Amino acid sequence: MVSPENPSEPQDDGSDDEFQRLLKQLLSGDSEGLAKAAGLPIDQNAIASIIASIQQAAATPPGQVDWSQARERAQQVAHAAEVVLTDDDRTRASNAFDIARLWLSEATAFEPVSTGRVMSRTEWARETLPFWQQLCEPVAGSVAEALLEALRSNLPEEMRASLGQAVQVMRAMATTVFVVQLGQVVGQLAAETVSANEIGIPAMPDNEPALLPQNIHEFSQGLEVPVEEITIFLATRELAHVALFRHAPWLTSELTSAITSYARGIQIDVSRIESLGGEIDPSDLDSLRGAVQRGELIPPRTDDQNAALARIELLLALIEGWVDTVTGAAVRRLPKGAAVAEAVTRRRAIGGPAEHAFGTLIGLEFRPRQLRKAAALWSKVTDALGSADRDAIWQHPDLLPTTDELDAPEAFISRARGDEQTDFDRDLARLLEGDLPDSPKPDDGSEGDAPKQD
Repeated sequence: MVSPENPSEPQDDGSDDEFQRLLKQLLSGDSEGLAKAAGLPIDQNAIASIIASIQQAAATPPGQVDWSQARERAQQVAHAAEVVLTDDDRTRASNAFDIARLWLSEATAFEPVSTGRVMSRTEWARETLPFWQQLCEPVAGSVAEALLEALRSNLPEEMRASLGQAVQVMRAMATTVFVVQLGQVVGQLAAETVSANEIGIPAMPDNEPALLPQNIHEFSQGLEVPVEEITIFLATRELAHVALFRHAPWLTSELTSAITSYARGIQIDVSRIESLGGEIDPSDLDSLRGAVQRGELIPPRTDDQNAALARIELLLALIEGWVDTVTGAAVRRLPKGAAVAEAVTRRRAIGGPAEHAFGTLIGLEFRPRQLRKAAALWSKVTDALGSADRDAIWQHPDLLPTTDELDAPEAFISRARGDEQTDFDRDLARLLEGDLPDSPKPDDGSEGDAPKQD
């Protein structure tokens, strides 16, 4: 700001303090409220950081989201309890990938990739954030606009009329709350996931396989299974995931498209905030953060979202079921492979706290409900058709089992074999083979259906 007496000189009138006073007014006089609402520790450095983030977000054009705060928060949370990876950690993971690659070559027609990374929690959070950002971007914009409208409508009339440029600051505040929450959740996920593809979707750039030894060690506690066996099992699952997605290139776009379509259908209605009545004070960002965390701002699903969700759940179940089947066949030499498989199944059925927190942000869980049915189907398909014909089914989405066929594996196997043909299929086959009889001709020697002439 420049001085009105001398426009060429900066005006040292405490404009930063004026900006902070505006924030305090919007937070009912509590400058710590915003840091608390965004999930940051309540100290002066945190407050200064988030105020700087809001100032940066306020300069961002409407409709765009500044994700830098999510990236910083994700790495901060992931790094908080991180331990330095040892040479033993890296050697164990590298050996596990080598063994998994060899065993998988016997269990699937897909050739496993030749590389595999060993990652820290911070590396995983940093490198997967663009994937989570892509999924959440449509929701972030909707949440920001809805909270902005709620904040504006609940301010006193005299203050509402004089908002002016403060509207952009308010929008930035609402966006920052969501963005920092996403960073918090991704950072927590980094402390839970044992591999890059554990959720069943390629979150890493270029679908790169990776293991997180620190989390594998924590997962192994109480299993009474050597950590070497657990690492081999998880490396096999990881390489199986990557092999499937790389040999069925349509699968990534099909799945991410369905998820993005689902997320874009989320439109936060201000009435959702108002309907919560006294539970949420729209002028209190801490209470709004709680509503975001609990998923209370996510409206009921639309018909289009339900269709997208059904497709997502089916694909995830088929992916995880195939990976379970292939992994089970590949690790049959592991003495305690069955115990690890059961632990993985329980872990996947329950889900971790961070995964549930992510589910509340966009109303989408990544736990396939029909996993056991899908695994049983792929096992029967393997027995009936062999691994090569089983894997060939992934060549096109139309070849995959339907939801109804999960309950009737024999019907799917019959379809995959080509046993079931419609009348049209049979007639077409006979026509191509020249077996169909010639069409009857009229008695008068005329052709076709032309009427007789008197």
